[in-house]
Amino acid sequence: GYELDGMSFRTLARPDGERLAIVATVNDVHFGEVECGVVDGSDVGPVLRSRPGEPPYPELMNRAAAAEIAALDPEAVLAKGDLTGSGSEEEYAAFLACYGTAFGDRLHHVRGNHDAYFGAEFAAEPAQEVELAGVVLALLDTTIPRSATGRVTAEQLEWLDDLGVRADRPVLVFGHHHPWSPDSRSRAPGYFGISPEDSEHLVEVVARRPALVGYFAGHTHRNRVRHFSSTDGVPWVEVSATKDYPGAWAEYRVFEGGILQVLHRIADPAALAWTERTRAMYAGLYADYAFGTLEDRCFAIWPRPSLP
Repeated sequence: GYELDGMSFRTLARPDGERLAIVATVNDVHFGEVECGVVDGSDVGPVLRSRPGEPPYPELMNRAAAAEIAALDPEAVLAKGDLTGSGSEEEYAAFLACYGTAFGDRLHHVRGNHDAYFGAEFAAEPAQEVELAGVVLALLDTTIPRSATGRVTAEQLEWLDDLGVRADRPVLVFGHHHPWSPDSRSRAPGYFGISPEDSEHLVEVVARRPALVGYFAGHTHRNRVRHFSSTDGVPWVEVSATKDYPGAWAEYRVFEGGILQVLHRIADPAALAWTERTRAMYAGLYADYAFGTLEDRCFAIWPRPSLP
């Protein structure tokens, strides 16, 4: 533990060995969106917009996030879906103007349901592999065109399975949609994340490939970590939105002995003012839903033992 200005706090235990790389991620950035808190078919509120004279809130939040990430100087930056509010080329160009300008070829991105819902095909590469010192990043397109729900195809699963065989270092897997839990007692059709059948296949691949040490999604706009019985300590992670409360981005510190996820709340004063407004969304319930526990936000990802 530590003390500073009369306050006591603690940090995550540093894994063994040298720090090898830093990765930053954003998700649910929604360039072009003009109001949030809308629930189709319901008048629950409040519905919030940027005030007159203020920059559009996606521009405000993402430029502040990009500035903080740039100060960290990471080896890679991943944007895992919902790059735009409604999938237009103009909104995608705004995303690239922010993050592409800041990070160049260090930026790797994939679409989410907001991008694919109206048929746009940008950022639609099915699988991307990014090799860094100490870690491999696997980025999957989990979208179904013109649908809010997600999938993982047989070709993607085969690719991921092969990566799990040949990787000589830990692999972090990223996608926009979160999986259904194979431990769940319900199997609802139209599951909001990756379909139950595809989720089962994804979890099976992770279970048999110890190089795959975690899966990291957006989509739900909340911080949550789950563990499934067939994958032991592997974290199945959801990270909250960048565009509204809590207004966050995630850092992954890669060490020889393990990896840390550290969630950052964007600290720019104007960004904090916006996120304090948006914490009241959905009749005041949003803050408790989105923020999660400390263990949902900041935790260690450890190497997995090899299978016998």
